[in-house]
Amino acid sequence: MNNQMKTRFIALTLGACLAASCGQAPKEEASYLDTLLLKDYKPIPCMNLPEHHPHSAKFKVYDMHSHAYAANVKECEEWAARLKENNIERVVINTYASGEKFDELYDMYKGVSDVFEMWCGFDMSAWGTPEFEEKAVASLVRDFEKGARGVGEVGDKGFGDTYFTNFDTGVPTPTAHMNDPRFDALFEKCGELGMPLIIHVGDPIWMYEPMDEHNDGYVNAEHWKIDPDQSGILDLYELCKTLEECCDRHPNTTIIACHFMNLTHDYELLGQIMDRHPNLWLDNSARHVESAITPRATKAFYEKYQDRIFFGTDNHPSQKMYDLQWRILETEDEHFYDYEHAYHWPLHGIGLSDDVLKKLYYENAEKLYAQLAAKRK
Repeated sequence: MNNQMKTRFIALTLGACLAASCGQAPKEEASYLDTLLLKDYKPIPCMNLPEHHPHSAKFKVYDMHSHAYAANVKECEEWAARLKENNIERVVINTYASGEKFDELYDMYKGVSDVFEMWCGFDMSAWGTPEFEEKAVASLVRDFEKGARGVGEVGDKGFGDTYFTNFDTGVPTPTAHMNDPRFDALFEKCGELGMPLIIHVGDPIWMYEPMDEHNDGYVNAEHWKIDPDQSGILDLYELCKTLEECCDRHPNTTIIACHFMNLTHDYELLGQIMDRHPNLWLDNSARHVESAITPRATKAFYEKYQDRIFFGTDNHPSQKMYDLQWRILETEDEHFYDYEHAYHWPLHGIGLSDDVLKKLYYENAEKLYAQLAAKRK
């Protein structure tokens, strides 16, 4: 019994004893069923279970998915120190940026530490003109020569414009899904240069479902919902098909579907897609919580596809965020909550084996880097 539970138990017991000594029946607590708001429901675990709180990864780690959270040199230095404390030896910074903006970020981060690996975006400034492909490819080559080692992240939540964005102006491209032929030259050049391409496919399934009492992820979905009635929008499964089309059309390009391709609700389908496309990899970034609600199914998937999954975080690099990753992946703790990063579901440790952890944390990344280095020679 935790301290909060003990305090509440003692208070209730004393209250009941006091009422009985006065010859009164204990009063029933008022029901909150009709007044408690779902957003305010934050239960305290009532299970007396072992707890483990690792504050560093068990093995060295390559974080294959993060973003440019540090806004200045001081913040870069603080982040680099935190990475060292967590046994993270490399972190991929998906900048979305190209040209001078990429240079600016590259120089700042790399000037602090080589632990930061900088990935660029696509130059969308000429979108909609006949010069787009030539200019975008030239910009990609230029960023590669500057030091970009991958492209990230691009993607589509159904509108066709979510991540294909001009970084400097923030102007989205008009309804261009990732299988649009105008991106073919860029995808091919990524393959030629040995630059992995991180693609964000959709969002969790509950974002596309009706916002009602039957929506299993409603508490989160209400903040990130996607209106399925908008003209021309693709749903999650249609988006997965566009990604598969990209894999088929560009077999020599390494494509990383981030966030488990947002299919943690359907590992069977995700496995079928993986089986069809040998150039497709996954990262688990920002889906530790979603995967921790089904620990046995998740563990089975990790074990089956242990050679093709990367570790990633994606979220703001606080120590609390890192602690949650290690607890979910490395322990077998049951029924705990994290209301800062989680939903309303209780979470469970997946308890991956050392062999799977090593592949997830660094061996798969090292294998991919070796393949890409050989390809560039």
